[in-house]
Amino acid sequence: MKFTTSWKKIMLLLAATMALAVGVAACGSSDDDSGGSGSGSSGGTKNATLVLDFIPGAVHAGIYEAMQKGYYEDNGINLKIIEPTSTADTLKLIDAGKADFGIADGIDLATQISDGREAQGIMALLQRPPGGLITLKDDNITDPKQLEGKTVGITGVPSDTAILNTVMKDAGGNPDDANVVTIGFNGVQSLEAGKVSAFTGFIPADGVQVEADGYPTRSFPLDEYGGPSYPGLVVFSTETKIGDDPDLMQGFVDATIKGYQDALADPQEALNALYAQTQGLDKGLQKKVFEAYVPYFGPSDTFGQFNKDNLESLSTFMVDNDLASQPISPDRYATTEFTQPK
Repeated sequence: MKFTTSWKKIMLLLAATMALAVGVAACGSSDDDSGGSGSGSSGGTKNATLVLDFIPGAVHAGIYEAMQKGYYEDNGINLKIIEPTSTADTLKLIDAGKADFGIADGIDLATQISDGREAQGIMALLQRPPGGLITLKDDNITDPKQLEGKTVGITGVPSDTAILNTVMKDAGGNPDDANVVTIGFNGVQSLEAGKVSAFTGFIPADGVQVEADGYPTRSFPLDEYGGPSYPGLVVFSTETKIGDDPDLMQGFVDATIKGYQDALADPQEALNALYAQTQGLDKGLQKKVFEAYVPYFGPSDTFGQFNKDNLESLSTFMVDNDLASQPISPDRYATTEFTQPK
């Protein structure tokens, strides 16, 4: 499937056309149909399932590299990858015990924990949040304060409002003076059509798409304008599953880290692994997206690790913006057991 102008729109369309049960049955079954979470055994290996946060793309290249090179098999894991029918489905599948691992936005994971779910992170895929405000250079907005009196688009997700408020306030602006409109998942199209002067989106994905469409952009990242540098994407499971099968967790983390270290050393090789196992991707665009994500992955030698100070900053951000009712401790948010240097 081609990486189109808004990944969030894709997720909405997928959610409208596919039922969750169909997605699991079609994509998530092991070859021997072990059922449940898929963590049965086959030929001396454990069957396990990973639910992506999104359709496969450049940000997942390290996972597909590890798949192609057999790193999961080397660690006794027969891994199946599930494409979610919507962003929320990743969280639902893990919470319901229908899959072993999931990938989620760092704020989404924190929200699950705040809501009393069993979710817990086991490794960080991104060390920085990819979110922020995206504008067009032709609009000559060089500072978020200049969005006062301008039309700004948000999806309607509560965290979007928190991002907008944080970025504008940090620049000395008043978000109440912006004309904030809910545009759903049409940020890229709305910006290119001149319907909004800025929108909240993923800079290394939405921003790159706008650039690829021929519109030079200027972006204001959340963590550079008053927001925390929390892990933007997190691999997570549940406290119960983590406690019941730490060897599975460790094997998965080790293989995934190795895949991303290879990807950072040779991006084209990893992208080729992605293309070989997926269909319809725009190779030129995916190369640009991967390049944009490289700074978000962090150093290769510490890939996957959690920074407790950053997790505390995320907790504060969540509470201050009414995204969580009480603080979330770093140890509750994520376990560092599987990413510690050996």
